[in-house]
Amino acid sequence: MKKKLAAVSFSALLAIVASSTTSGFASWNTKYWTNEKNFNRISSFNVSENLPEGSKSTTKTSSEVVTASEDGKTLMYTDSDLGVVGLVDISDPAKPKALGIVELEAEPTGIAALGNNIYIGSNTSESYTNPSGALVQYNLDKRRAVKECDLGGQPDSVFVSPDGSFLAVAIENERDEEYKDGQIPQLDEDGKQINPAGYVSLVKLNKKGKIQCNSIKKVDLTGLASIAPSDPEPEFVAINDLGETVVSIQENNHLAVIDKEGKVISHFTAGIVKQMAGMDTKKDGAHKFKKKLKNVRREPDGLTWIDNDHFATANEGDYKHKAPGQAKRGGSRSWTIFKKDGTVVYEDANRLERSIAQIGHFQDGRAGKKGVEPESVTFGKIDGTPYLFVGAERAGIVAVYDITELSQPVLTQLLPSGIGPEGFVAIPDRGLIASANEKDYNKKEPGLSSHVTIYQLQDAPASYPHLTNENGLEFVSWGAISGMVSGEDGKIYAVNDGTFKTQPRIYVIDPSSSPALLERAIDIKLDGKTALFMDQEGITTDGRGGFYISTEGIKKKLTEHPPAIYHVSSEGDILEKITPPPSYLNYAKNPGFEGITRNGNILYIAQQKPWGDDTFNTTKILSYNLISKQWGAVNYQLDRIKKGGVGISELTYHDGALYVIERDSFYGKKAKLKAIYKVDLDGVVFEGLQTTMPPRLYPLVEKELVTDLKPVMKSTGGFILEKVEGLAINNDGQAWISTDNDGTGKKSTGETLFLNIGKI
Repeated sequence: MKKKLAAVSFSALLAIVASSTTSGFASWNTKYWTNEKNFNRISSFNVSENLPEGSKSTTKTSSEVVTASEDGKTLMYTDSDLGVVGLVDISDPAKPKALGIVELEAEPTGIAALGNNIYIGSNTSESYTNPSGALVQYNLDKRRAVKECDLGGQPDSVFVSPDGSFLAVAIENERDEEYKDGQIPQLDEDGKQINPAGYVSLVKLNKKGKIQCNSIKKVDLTGLASIAPSDPEPEFVAINDLGETVVSIQENNHLAVIDKEGKVISHFTAGIVKQMAGMDTKKDGAHKFKKKLKNVRREPDGLTWIDNDHFATANEGDYKHKAPGQAKRGGSRSWTIFKKDGTVVYEDANRLERSIAQIGHFQDGRAGKKGVEPESVTFGKIDGTPYLFVGAERAGIVAVYDITELSQPVLTQLLPSGIGPEGFVAIPDRGLIASANEKDYNKKEPGLSSHVTIYQLQDAPASYPHLTNENGLEFVSWGAISGMVSGEDGKIYAVNDGTFKTQPRIYVIDPSSSPALLERAIDIKLDGKTALFMDQEGITTDGRGGFYISTEGIKKKLTEHPPAIYHVSSEGDILEKITPPPSYLNYAKNPGFEGITRNGNILYIAQQKPWGDDTFNTTKILSYNLISKQWGAVNYQLDRIKKGGVGISELTYHDGALYVIERDSFYGKKAKLKAIYKVDLDGVVFEGLQTTMPPRLYPLVEKELVTDLKPVMKSTGGFILEKVEGLAINNDGQAWISTDNDGTGKKSTGETLFLNIGKI
């Protein structure tokens, strides 16, 4: 078998950069078109590299809250699953290094840093009804805990005052959400509250930063909120330059401001968002932004001071019980700027969510209740510009706002994060921000563990998104690109896969803009109705304005829904269904058809993985003659990767050859195979597809390695994604690749790579 390694050329890398450049979104602000400086992701630190001694590499991790040392060269993150605080050396932020862990005997919930000290909120609760916790001071130089104070309850957020004189700790004393459907207040059968109320603790620090346990002041928050006034659950705290602490009391939909002496100087309801139109509130295998949410409680989670008079909240929305006139479902999904007297200065409503949807990061599988779930927010004045960073947990996005005008924030960027961004920290002096991403699927999805992601403000174009619907001909929320083809009109046509089980679509993409522009979507229909049985994996043109689409089939229902080819008109109407001989289906073992491509009257179709009639580690490339209606086949040898689930993801014809994307099922450093191979068709004969049993062997084609895609996929500063599935080559030989983000499902970062890799 002939193999030849061809490195990505310098011109191809320049093309990658060019195709990744974000030139702007008019619906955000025209300033975005001319930004000379942008935040770009420069590294992603895999938390599984920072485990307790003797741990397996697949040990579950969960980085949640992140902060930085005073010099900005060390990051600290909490990992509640492991009961540790992780330390990361970011002296070179593009090459973060593990510095080890601080092991606790309890769950770390909050963290703050001052000088060479880390202050950790430690949850030692035995039960919801008997909460307890401590504030632990850890010295970085001595590498040990130097003091511990009993907090008398279950801590959450920890924040150190700007002058370093005291700490504020939110004592949440959260209720059991499994008991009586999480009612608040938590009452027993006799109507007595069974869990103690939450509060805020103020803890003084001496001049050396040592916590003074005998100084702890408990700030009572009962009786403030109109919702469950006896059971406040403070969630997040922040302190301004005046020493005033603002606290979100999330479940009670309330906010309070406390002075440095512990007096509540103002408190007010977080209020409601009166109406949000154009929403998707259903988990239904489709993106349908047509619903309205009315009178939705904000229920803020994370918050941050902007100046001494204004703060911002990330409104996760966590309610379970319907209030009069309130929406039955759907978190508030918004973020808000308040004055400290309770005046709303700016309400984003669902603007962020819709912008996120247009870059392919909306999660239908998780978004029914909370949308993109704004979880955290932080502020930093960097290079003279006041920035607000909002994290969307269910979208894997960090939104960047220029808030020079508080009443008119400008959304300047949407940055890709990991899965479930939970906490953020800004390091203004170094032009850095970092996010902690809590979700971990390392056992089931090799290499997909929790990450800490680092971004830097650069004199450079924005490197994300690669593909957007902003400025498109119509609003389109998209995702799960599984196959592509370059059309004669210069457009790229792509299909979504079975993740969108009730919304099969063809996306029309203009690759000449930067980022590439997803102009519109064509719905696929059968007799005028949505074709619900589609699981699209590949697309090619028919030469007359229409398309041929390959579908995977449903393994357990092959008689009803076998792997098939659908001839579809330019308007999305199914004209014909083409299925292989029944005998072919007798050997079905793995997923069926993947990529499809055309040369003249011949269609070529990739069988993703080996079937029962294939010899070891081989699969098939099929042919179908549109004139004679005859099927043929050859065998294709897959690379061998230990436990890698290797298969063909895409098939594209160009200049007498088939170009094949072959990949494993690994992420990150465990990814071994993401490559394009070439099969020269000169002299290749596709033998007739069997129509009788027993199984037969087909000619084995030779393949040539054209491009190792791993360096290209690492060029974005993140980890290597699993599913590179799209390949389009135009008449000039320019090639684009894309990744399938699974419709931003639970195991996806939401990220889509759409990159020009130069001439093939």
